Amino acid sequence: MRIAVTYENGEIFQHFGHTELFRLYDVEDGRVVHRMTIRPKNAGHEAMAAVLKKAGADMLICGGIGSGAQQALEEMGIRLCAGVSGSSDAAVERFLRGTLNYTSSSNCTAHDAEGGCGHECGHDCGHHGS
Repeated sequence: MRIAVTYENGEIFQHFGHTELFRLYDVEDGRVVHRMTIRPKNAGHEAMAAVLKKAGADMLICGGIGSGAQQALEEMGIRLCAGVSGSSDAAVERFLRGTLNYTSSSNCTAHDAEGGCGHECGHDCGHHGS
């Protein structure tokens, strides 16, 4: 299994559509055996989902994510664990232990004309309205 996490400085980046890095975790027998970081070259929900699919991701752990991105991930067969914050390593470990609190649906529902969030979507990411 390969788990992708939106990533910035060891933490889960809180806005899927604006992430500049993904941390990939290869899991075998319930433990992480390899980590690597990738930088997507394309922007947009479909492009980001395609990057994760091409990288072999089976699931994504992230903070905020909109319904368009959720749909793109579903179409690629990538499972979603949204609404997560904190250390990316710790989140993956909690997922593997079955103790990760997350939602499997979008949690960002409105975007302004510039593509930034114009609302509160239940997480403190500091990237709204930019």
